[in-house]
Amino acid sequence: MDLAADWADISQGLRKDLGQQLFNQWIRPIQLGGFCKETGTLDLYLPTEFSANWVADRYSDRLTLAWKITRDVRHVRISVHPGRRAMPELRLTRDTAARPANDAPTPRAASLSVGEVASVVTDTLGMASIGLDPSLTFATYVTGTSNVLAANAAQRMAALEQPQFSPLYLKAATGQGKTHLMHAIGHAFLANHPRARIFYCSAERFMVEFVQALRSNQTIEFKARLRGFDLLLVDDIQFIIGKASAQEELLYTIDSLLGEGKRLVFAADRAPQALDGVEQRLLSRLSMGLVADIQPADIELRRSILEHRLARFASPTAVPADVIEFLARTINRNVRELVGGLNKLIAYAQLTGQPVSLALAEDQLTDILSANRKRITIDEIQRTVCQFYRVDRTEMSSKRRARAVVRPRQVAMYLSKVLTPRSYPEIGRKFGGRDHSTVIHAVRLIEDLRTRDADMDGDVRSLLRQLES
Repeated sequence: MDLAADWADISQGLRKDLGQQLFNQWIRPIQLGGFCKETGTLDLYLPTEFSANWVADRYSDRLTLAWKITRDVRHVRISVHPGRRAMPELRLTRDTAARPANDAPTPRAASLSVGEVASVVTDTLGMASIGLDPSLTFATYVTGTSNVLAANAAQRMAALEQPQFSPLYLKAATGQGKTHLMHAIGHAFLANHPRARIFYCSAERFMVEFVQALRSNQTIEFKARLRGFDLLLVDDIQFIIGKASAQEELLYTIDSLLGEGKRLVFAADRAPQALDGVEQRLLSRLSMGLVADIQPADIELRRSILEHRLARFASPTAVPADVIEFLARTINRNVRELVGGLNKLIAYAQLTGQPVSLALAEDQLTDILSANRKRITIDEIQRTVCQFYRVDRTEMSSKRRARAVVRPRQVAMYLSKVLTPRSYPEIGRKFGGRDHSTVIHAVRLIEDLRTRDADMDGDVRSLLRQLES
Protein backbone atom coordinates (compact mmCIF):
# COMPACT_ATOMS: atom_id res chain seq x y z
CA MET A 1 0.00 0.00 0.00
CA ASP A 2 1.41 3.37 -1.02
CA LEU A 3 -0.76 5.85 0.86
CA ALA A 4 1.52 8.73 -0.10
CA ALA A 5 1.13 8.06 -3.82
CA ASP A 6 -2.63 7.76 -3.48
CA TRP A 7 -2.76 11.00 -1.50
CA ALA A 8 -0.74 12.77 -4.19
CA ASP A 9 -3.34 11.77 -6.80
CA ILE A 10 -6.26 12.72 -4.59
CA SER A 11 -4.65 16.05 -3.70
CA GLN A 12 -4.18 16.91 -7.35
CA GLY A 13 -7.88 16.40 -7.99
CA LEU A 14 -8.87 18.45 -4.96
CA ARG A 15 -6.56 21.28 -6.04
CA LYS A 16 -8.32 21.48 -9.40
CA ASP A 17 -11.75 21.29 -7.78
CA LEU A 18 -11.26 23.75 -4.93
CA GLY A 19 -8.81 26.19 -6.47
CA GLN A 20 -5.29 26.95 -5.31
CA GLN A 21 -6.21 29.31 -2.44
CA LEU A 22 -8.65 27.01 -0.63
CA PHE A 23 -6.44 24.00 -1.29
CA ASN A 24 -3.37 25.68 0.22
CA GLN A 25 -5.37 26.87 3.23
CA TRP A 26 -7.14 23.64 4.21
CA ILE A 27 -6.00 20.57 2.26
CA ARG A 28 -2.24 21.03 1.92
CA PRO A 29 -1.65 20.92 5.74
CA ILE A 30 -3.25 17.46 5.98
CA GLN A 31 -0.86 14.72 7.11
CA LEU A 32 -1.51 11.03 6.53
CA GLY A 33 -2.01 8.85 9.58
CA GLY A 34 -2.46 5.11 9.85
CA PHE A 35 -4.90 2.85 8.03
CA CYS A 36 -6.78 0.11 9.88
CA LYS A 37 -7.64 -2.75 7.54
CA GLU A 38 -10.12 -4.31 9.96
CA THR A 39 -12.33 -1.22 10.23
CA GLY A 40 -11.36 0.38 6.92
CA THR A 41 -10.55 3.63 8.74
CA LEU A 42 -7.91 6.06 7.53
CA ASP A 43 -6.64 8.81 9.86
CA LEU A 44 -5.95 12.27 8.45
CA TYR A 45 -4.32 14.84 10.72
CA LEU A 46 -4.37 18.64 10.79
CA PRO A 47 -2.30 20.93 13.00
CA THR A 48 -5.14 22.63 14.92
CA GLU A 49 -8.55 21.78 16.29
CA PHE A 50 -10.12 24.61 14.31
CA SER A 51 -8.71 23.45 10.97
CA ALA A 52 -9.61 19.81 11.74
CA ASN A 53 -13.21 20.74 12.53
CA TRP A 54 -13.43 23.02 9.48
CA VAL A 55 -12.15 20.36 7.08
CA ALA A 56 -14.28 17.62 8.67
CA ASP A 57 -17.41 19.76 8.38
CA ARG A 58 -16.90 20.75 4.74
CA TYR A 59 -14.77 18.09 3.07
CA SER A 60 -15.30 14.85 5.00
CA ASP A 61 -17.67 13.33 2.43
CA ARG A 62 -15.48 14.40 -0.47
CA LEU A 63 -12.33 12.96 1.10
CA THR A 64 -14.07 9.71 2.02
CA LEU A 65 -15.39 9.26 -1.50
CA ALA A 66 -11.98 9.99 -3.04
CA TRP A 67 -10.26 7.38 -0.85
CA LYS A 68 -13.00 4.80 -1.47
CA ILE A 69 -12.38 5.04 -5.19
CA THR A 70 -8.61 4.77 -4.75
CA ARG A 71 -8.52 1.89 -2.25
CA ASP A 72 -10.64 -0.04 0.24
CA VAL A 73 -11.28 2.83 2.67
CA ARG A 74 -14.69 2.87 4.30
CA HIS A 75 -14.17 5.72 6.76
CA VAL A 76 -11.96 8.79 6.94
CA ARG A 77 -11.28 10.16 10.43
CA ILE A 78 -10.11 13.80 10.55
CA SER A 79 -8.56 15.03 13.77
CA VAL A 80 -5.78 17.08 15.32
CA HIS A 81 -2.31 15.60 14.96
CA PRO A 82 -1.54 13.78 18.26
CA GLY A 83 1.72 15.68 18.58
CA ARG A 84 -0.02 19.04 18.40
CA ARG A 85 -2.65 18.58 21.10
CA ALA A 86 -0.58 19.88 24.00
CA MET A 87 0.07 23.59 23.46
CA PRO A 88 2.93 25.25 25.38
CA GLU A 89 2.02 27.75 28.04
CA LEU A 90 2.70 31.29 26.86
CA ARG A 91 3.21 34.40 28.94
CA LEU A 92 2.08 37.97 28.46
CA THR A 93 4.58 40.34 26.86
CA ARG A 94 4.55 44.10 26.92
CA ASP A 95 3.24 44.54 23.40
CA THR A 96 -0.02 42.82 24.36
CA ALA A 97 -0.98 45.40 26.93
CA ALA A 98 -3.95 47.60 26.07
CA ARG A 99 -2.98 50.77 24.20
CA PRO A 100 -4.43 54.18 25.11
CA ALA A 101 -7.86 54.89 23.71
CA ASN A 102 -6.60 57.68 21.45
CA ASP A 103 -3.67 55.65 20.13
CA ALA A 104 -3.76 54.48 16.51
CA PRO A 105 -4.40 50.77 15.96
CA THR A 106 -1.23 48.73 15.62
CA PRO A 107 -0.78 45.91 13.12
CA ARG A 108 -1.39 42.43 14.50
CA ALA A 109 -1.00 38.92 13.20
CA ALA A 110 -4.75 38.75 12.62
CA SER A 111 -4.73 42.05 10.71
CA LEU A 112 -4.31 40.60 7.24
CA SER A 113 -5.22 41.96 3.86
CA VAL A 114 -8.46 40.69 2.36
CA GLY A 115 -6.60 38.22 0.16
CA GLU A 116 -4.82 36.63 3.12
CA VAL A 117 -6.05 34.46 5.93
CA ALA A 118 -4.59 33.51 9.28
CA SER A 119 -5.06 29.86 10.07
CA VAL A 120 -5.05 29.92 13.86
CA VAL A 121 -2.79 32.37 15.68
CA THR A 122 -2.37 31.58 19.35
CA ASP A 123 -1.88 34.83 21.24
CA THR A 124 0.01 35.28 24.47
CA LEU A 125 -3.00 34.41 26.61
CA GLY A 126 -3.58 31.15 24.83
CA MET A 127 -6.70 32.69 23.28
CA ALA A 128 -7.07 31.60 19.66
CA SER A 129 -7.40 34.53 17.25
CA ILE A 130 -9.13 32.56 14.56
CA GLY A 131 -8.48 33.80 11.04
CA LEU A 132 -11.17 34.61 8.55
CA ASP A 133 -12.41 32.08 6.04
CA PRO A 134 -11.38 33.40 2.59
CA SER A 135 -14.59 32.14 0.99
CA LEU A 136 -16.93 33.97 3.39
CA THR A 137 -17.02 37.51 2.01
CA PHE A 138 -19.72 39.94 0.94
CA ALA A 139 -18.92 39.03 -2.67
CA THR A 140 -19.95 35.43 -2.02
CA TYR A 141 -22.98 36.26 0.13
CA VAL A 142 -26.19 36.03 -1.90
CA THR A 143 -28.97 38.35 -0.77
CA GLY A 144 -32.73 38.09 -1.07
CA THR A 145 -35.79 39.39 0.70
CA SER A 146 -35.15 37.17 3.72
CA ASN A 147 -31.66 38.50 4.53
CA VAL A 148 -31.26 41.90 2.86
CA LEU A 149 -31.61 43.88 6.12
CA ALA A 150 -28.90 41.86 7.85
CA ALA A 151 -26.61 42.05 4.80
CA ASN A 152 -26.97 45.84 4.53
CA ALA A 153 -26.43 46.28 8.27
CA ALA A 154 -23.32 44.09 8.12
CA GLN A 155 -21.85 46.18 5.30
CA ARG A 156 -22.55 49.36 7.27
CA MET A 157 -20.79 47.88 10.28
CA ALA A 158 -17.63 47.30 8.22
CA ALA A 159 -17.66 50.65 6.40
CA LEU A 160 -15.09 53.42 6.73
CA GLU A 161 -17.47 55.74 8.54
CA GLN A 162 -18.67 55.00 12.03
CA PRO A 163 -21.99 53.09 11.97
CA GLN A 164 -25.04 54.66 13.57
CA PHE A 165 -25.61 51.54 15.62
CA SER A 166 -23.46 49.21 17.68
CA PRO A 167 -23.59 46.43 18.58
CA LEU A 168 -25.07 44.63 15.60
CA TYR A 169 -26.93 41.51 16.66
CA LEU A 170 -27.53 38.90 13.92
CA LYS A 171 -30.35 36.50 14.69
CA ALA A 172 -30.83 33.41 12.51
CA ALA A 173 -31.47 29.70 12.77
CA THR A 174 -28.61 27.28 12.20
CA GLY A 175 -27.20 27.31 8.70
CA GLN A 176 -28.90 30.49 7.46
CA GLY A 177 -25.75 32.59 6.96
CA LYS A 178 -25.08 34.56 10.14
CA THR A 179 -21.53 33.22 10.50
CA HIS A 180 -20.88 34.02 6.82
CA LEU A 181 -21.86 37.63 7.49
CA MET A 182 -19.58 37.82 10.53
CA HIS A 183 -16.57 36.69 8.49
CA ALA A 184 -17.58 39.06 5.69
CA ILE A 185 -17.64 41.95 8.17
CA GLY A 186 -14.14 41.02 9.27
CA HIS A 187 -12.79 40.94 5.70
CA ALA A 188 -14.39 44.26 4.74
CA PHE A 189 -13.38 45.96 7.99
CA LEU A 190 -9.74 44.96 7.45
CA ALA A 191 -9.91 46.24 3.87
CA ASN A 192 -11.18 49.61 5.10
CA HIS A 193 -8.97 49.69 8.23
CA PRO A 194 -5.76 47.79 7.34
CA ARG A 195 -4.13 48.45 10.73
CA ALA A 196 -7.15 47.42 12.78
CA ARG A 197 -7.20 44.62 15.34
CA ILE A 198 -10.13 42.24 15.22
CA PHE A 199 -11.10 39.20 17.21
CA TYR A 200 -13.58 36.50 16.27
CA CYS A 201 -14.63 33.76 18.68
CA SER A 202 -17.63 31.80 19.87
CA ALA A 203 -19.29 32.65 23.16
CA GLU A 204 -18.37 29.20 24.43
CA ARG A 205 -14.72 29.87 23.61
CA PHE A 206 -14.93 33.22 25.37
CA MET A 207 -16.17 31.50 28.51
CA VAL A 208 -13.49 28.81 28.39
CA GLU A 209 -10.69 31.35 27.98
CA PHE A 210 -12.07 33.51 30.76
CA VAL A 211 -12.24 30.58 33.17
CA GLN A 212 -8.67 29.61 32.24
CA ALA A 213 -7.54 33.19 32.90
CA LEU A 214 -9.20 33.07 36.32
CA ARG A 215 -7.48 29.83 37.23
CA SER A 216 -4.07 31.06 36.11
CA ASN A 217 -4.45 34.49 37.76
CA GLN A 218 -4.28 36.25 34.39
CA THR A 219 -7.59 38.10 34.42
CA ILE A 220 -5.91 41.50 34.14
CA GLU A 221 -4.05 40.41 31.04
CA PHE A 222 -7.25 38.84 29.66
CA LYS A 223 -9.17 42.10 30.06
CA ALA A 224 -6.37 44.23 28.62
CA ARG A 225 -6.05 41.97 25.60
CA LEU A 226 -9.77 41.72 24.92
CA ARG A 227 -10.42 45.45 25.21
CA GLY A 228 -7.63 46.30 22.80
CA PHE A 229 -9.55 45.17 19.73
CA ASP A 230 -11.20 47.53 17.23
CA LEU A 231 -13.79 44.97 16.13
CA LEU A 232 -15.12 42.19 18.33
CA LEU A 233 -17.13 39.37 16.72
CA VAL A 234 -18.78 36.87 19.06
CA ASP A 235 -20.70 33.99 17.49
CA ASP A 236 -23.32 31.70 19.07
CA ILE A 237 -23.95 34.07 21.95
CA GLN A 238 -26.72 31.72 23.16
CA PHE A 239 -23.95 29.60 24.73
CA ILE A 240 -22.99 32.36 27.17
CA ILE A 241 -25.63 30.99 29.55
CA GLY A 242 -24.51 30.38 33.11
CA LYS A 243 -21.10 31.44 34.42
CA ALA A 244 -22.14 34.77 35.94
CA SER A 245 -18.53 35.96 36.12
CA ALA A 246 -18.01 35.40 32.37
CA GLN A 247 -21.24 37.23 31.60
CA GLU A 248 -20.15 40.11 33.79
CA GLU A 249 -16.79 40.31 32.04
CA LEU A 250 -18.47 40.36 28.63
CA LEU A 251 -20.76 43.12 29.89
CA TYR A 252 -17.80 45.24 31.01
CA THR A 253 -16.00 44.53 27.73
CA ILE A 254 -19.02 45.72 25.73
CA ASP A 255 -19.25 48.91 27.81
CA SER A 256 -15.53 49.57 27.44
CA LEU A 257 -15.41 49.02 23.67
CA LEU A 258 -18.59 51.01 23.02
CA GLY A 259 -17.23 53.84 25.14
CA GLU A 260 -14.17 53.99 22.87
CA GLY A 261 -16.25 53.93 19.69
CA LYS A 262 -15.27 50.35 18.83
CA ARG A 263 -17.54 48.03 16.86
CA LEU A 264 -19.19 44.87 18.14
CA VAL A 265 -21.10 42.13 16.35
CA PHE A 266 -22.94 39.27 18.02
CA ALA A 267 -24.81 36.35 16.48
CA ALA A 268 -27.24 33.83 17.92
CA ASP A 269 -30.03 31.49 16.93
CA ARG A 270 -32.61 33.50 18.87
CA ALA A 271 -33.43 37.09 19.79
CA PRO A 272 -31.71 38.65 22.84
CA GLN A 273 -34.93 38.57 24.86
CA ALA A 274 -35.25 34.82 24.20
CA LEU A 275 -31.81 33.94 25.61
CA ASP A 276 -32.13 31.78 28.71
CA GLY A 277 -29.94 32.25 31.77
CA VAL A 278 -28.48 35.58 30.64
CA GLU A 279 -28.27 38.46 33.08
CA GLN A 280 -30.69 41.33 32.36
CA ARG A 281 -28.00 44.00 32.01
CA LEU A 282 -26.20 41.93 29.39
CA LEU A 283 -29.46 41.38 27.50
CA SER A 284 -29.95 45.14 27.49
CA ARG A 285 -26.50 45.73 25.98
CA LEU A 286 -26.96 43.05 23.32
CA SER A 287 -30.22 44.59 22.10
CA MET A 288 -29.28 48.28 22.40
CA GLY A 289 -27.97 48.53 18.83
CA LEU A 290 -29.64 46.84 15.86
CA VAL A 291 -31.13 43.35 15.95
CA ALA A 292 -31.20 42.07 12.35
CA ASP A 293 -33.24 38.95 11.71
CA ILE A 294 -32.27 36.52 8.93
CA GLN A 295 -35.33 34.56 7.88
CA PRO A 296 -35.08 31.11 6.26
CA ALA A 297 -34.15 31.42 2.59
CA ASP A 298 -37.16 31.30 0.26
CA ILE A 299 -37.19 29.31 -2.96
CA GLU A 300 -35.92 32.20 -5.10
CA LEU A 301 -32.96 32.81 -2.80
CA ARG A 302 -32.16 29.10 -2.65
CA ARG A 303 -32.05 29.00 -6.45
CA SER A 304 -29.77 32.04 -6.55
CA ILE A 305 -27.43 30.53 -3.96
CA LEU A 306 -27.07 27.32 -5.97
CA GLU A 307 -26.42 29.21 -9.22
CA HIS A 308 -23.91 31.48 -7.50
CA ARG A 309 -22.14 28.50 -5.99
CA LEU A 310 -21.99 26.71 -9.34
CA ALA A 311 -20.32 29.72 -10.94
CA ARG A 312 -17.53 29.59 -8.34
CA PHE A 313 -16.37 26.03 -9.00
CA ALA A 314 -12.82 25.94 -10.36
CA SER A 315 -13.67 23.09 -12.75
CA PRO A 316 -17.24 23.62 -14.04
CA THR A 317 -19.63 20.69 -13.95
CA ALA A 318 -22.86 20.74 -15.93
CA VAL A 319 -25.85 20.71 -13.59
CA PRO A 320 -29.21 20.56 -15.40
CA ALA A 321 -31.88 23.11 -14.53
CA ASP A 322 -34.21 20.41 -13.21
CA VAL A 323 -31.56 19.32 -10.68
CA ILE A 324 -31.10 22.92 -9.48
CA GLU A 325 -34.87 23.25 -9.14
CA PHE A 326 -35.11 19.92 -7.35
CA LEU A 327 -32.39 20.81 -4.83
CA ALA A 328 -33.76 24.31 -4.24
CA ARG A 329 -37.24 22.98 -3.54
CA THR A 330 -36.31 19.91 -1.55
CA ILE A 331 -33.39 21.08 0.63
CA ASN A 332 -35.17 23.90 2.42
CA ARG A 333 -34.14 23.60 6.06
CA ASN A 334 -30.99 25.70 5.83
CA VAL A 335 -28.50 27.12 3.36
CA ARG A 336 -25.58 25.09 4.73
CA GLU A 337 -27.29 21.81 3.87
CA LEU A 338 -28.28 23.18 0.48
CA VAL A 339 -24.73 24.11 -0.52
CA GLY A 340 -23.37 20.94 1.07
CA GLY A 341 -25.75 18.85 -1.01
CA LEU A 342 -24.63 20.54 -4.23
CA ASN A 343 -20.96 20.15 -3.30
CA LYS A 344 -21.41 16.45 -2.56
CA LEU A 345 -23.29 15.85 -5.79
CA ILE A 346 -20.68 17.58 -7.95
CA ALA A 347 -17.79 15.90 -6.14
CA TYR A 348 -19.33 12.48 -6.74
CA ALA A 349 -19.95 13.26 -10.41
CA GLN A 350 -16.39 14.47 -10.94
CA LEU A 351 -14.76 11.60 -9.11
CA THR A 352 -16.82 8.89 -10.80
CA GLY A 353 -17.22 10.45 -14.24
CA GLN A 354 -21.02 10.25 -14.07
CA PRO A 355 -23.13 13.15 -15.37
CA VAL A 356 -25.19 15.09 -12.84
CA SER A 357 -28.83 14.11 -13.13
CA LEU A 358 -32.02 14.04 -11.10
CA ALA A 359 -31.58 10.31 -10.54
CA LEU A 360 -28.01 10.80 -9.30
CA ALA A 361 -29.15 13.52 -6.91
CA GLU A 362 -31.86 11.30 -5.46
CA ASP A 363 -29.46 8.40 -5.09
CA GLN A 364 -26.52 10.24 -3.50
CA LEU A 365 -28.36 12.77 -1.30
CA THR A 366 -30.81 10.38 0.35
CA ASP A 367 -30.10 11.45 3.93
CA ILE A 368 -30.26 15.19 3.22
CA LEU A 369 -33.39 14.88 1.11
CA SER A 370 -35.19 12.70 3.65
CA ALA A 371 -34.47 15.17 6.44
CA ASN A 372 -35.80 18.10 4.40
CA ARG A 373 -38.78 16.64 2.63
CA LYS A 374 -42.23 17.54 3.83
CA ARG A 375 -44.36 14.41 3.86
CA ILE A 376 -46.34 15.14 0.69
CA THR A 377 -48.25 12.21 -0.75
CA ILE A 378 -49.22 11.48 -4.34
CA ASP A 379 -52.86 11.49 -3.26
CA GLU A 380 -52.43 15.03 -1.94
CA ILE A 381 -50.76 16.09 -5.19
CA GLN A 382 -53.55 14.62 -7.29
CA ARG A 383 -56.22 16.28 -5.17
CA THR A 384 -54.51 19.69 -5.35
CA VAL A 385 -53.92 19.48 -9.11
CA CYS A 386 -57.54 18.47 -9.76
CA GLN A 387 -58.82 21.42 -7.73
CA PHE A 388 -56.44 23.78 -9.53
CA TYR A 389 -57.42 22.66 -13.04
CA ARG A 390 -61.05 21.88 -12.11
CA VAL A 391 -61.05 18.28 -13.27
CA ASP A 392 -62.55 15.28 -11.55
CA ARG A 393 -60.21 13.23 -9.36
CA THR A 394 -61.05 10.07 -11.31
CA GLU A 395 -59.32 11.57 -14.37
CA MET A 396 -55.94 10.97 -12.74
CA SER A 397 -56.43 7.22 -13.32
CA SER A 398 -58.69 7.29 -16.37
CA LYS A 399 -57.67 6.35 -19.94
CA ARG A 400 -59.07 9.56 -21.46
CA ARG A 401 -56.63 11.41 -23.67
CA ALA A 402 -58.37 14.76 -24.08
CA ARG A 403 -55.88 17.63 -23.66
CA ALA A 404 -57.91 19.12 -20.80
CA VAL A 405 -57.34 15.89 -18.87
CA VAL A 406 -53.92 14.75 -20.07
CA ARG A 407 -52.05 17.96 -19.22
CA PRO A 408 -53.19 18.10 -15.54
CA ARG A 409 -52.37 14.40 -15.25
CA GLN A 410 -48.84 15.04 -16.59
CA VAL A 411 -48.39 17.95 -14.19
CA ALA A 412 -49.42 15.73 -11.30
CA MET A 413 -46.90 13.07 -12.39
CA TYR A 414 -44.17 15.70 -12.62
CA LEU A 415 -44.97 17.05 -9.14
CA SER A 416 -45.06 13.52 -7.75
CA LYS A 417 -41.51 12.97 -8.96
CA VAL A 418 -40.26 16.34 -7.67
CA LEU A 419 -41.98 16.29 -4.28
CA THR A 420 -41.99 12.64 -3.25
CA PRO A 421 -39.32 9.92 -3.00
CA ARG A 422 -41.43 7.57 -5.15
CA SER A 423 -39.88 5.84 -8.15
CA TYR A 424 -41.26 6.11 -11.69
CA PRO A 425 -42.98 2.69 -11.50
CA GLU A 426 -44.54 3.56 -8.13
CA ILE A 427 -45.88 6.84 -9.51
CA GLY A 428 -47.24 5.06 -12.57
CA ARG A 429 -49.21 2.65 -10.39
CA LYS A 430 -50.88 5.59 -8.61
CA PHE A 431 -52.04 6.93 -12.00
CA GLY A 432 -54.15 3.98 -13.13
CA GLY A 433 -51.33 1.47 -13.45
CA ARG A 434 -49.45 3.37 -16.15
CA ASP A 435 -46.02 2.22 -17.32
CA HIS A 436 -42.95 3.96 -15.89
CA SER A 437 -42.05 5.22 -19.39
CA THR A 438 -45.28 7.22 -19.43
CA VAL A 439 -44.26 8.92 -16.18
CA ILE A 440 -40.77 9.65 -17.52
CA HIS A 441 -42.31 11.21 -20.65
CA ALA A 442 -44.62 13.37 -18.54
CA VAL A 443 -41.80 14.58 -16.30
CA ARG A 444 -39.57 15.50 -19.23
CA LEU A 445 -42.44 17.17 -21.09
CA ILE A 446 -43.41 19.41 -18.17
CA GLU A 447 -39.75 20.28 -17.55
CA ASP A 448 -39.45 21.36 -21.18
CA LEU A 449 -42.74 23.27 -21.17
CA ARG A 450 -41.69 25.22 -18.10
CA THR A 451 -38.71 26.63 -20.01
CA ARG A 452 -40.82 27.65 -23.03
CA ASP A 453 -44.28 28.38 -21.69
CA ALA A 454 -44.63 31.09 -19.03
CA ASP A 455 -48.20 30.03 -18.26
CA MET A 456 -47.17 26.46 -17.57
CA ASP A 457 -44.27 27.58 -15.40
CA GLY A 458 -46.64 29.85 -13.48
CA ASP A 459 -49.10 27.00 -12.95
CA VAL A 460 -46.39 24.70 -11.59
CA ARG A 461 -44.99 27.40 -9.30
CA SER A 462 -48.44 28.09 -7.92
CA LEU A 463 -49.07 24.39 -7.28
CA LEU A 464 -45.69 23.99 -5.61
CA ARG A 465 -46.47 26.87 -3.25
CA GLN A 466 -49.79 25.31 -2.33
CA LEU A 467 -48.32 21.90 -1.71
CA GLU A 468 -45.28 23.11 0.26
CA SER A 469 -47.13 25.62 2.42
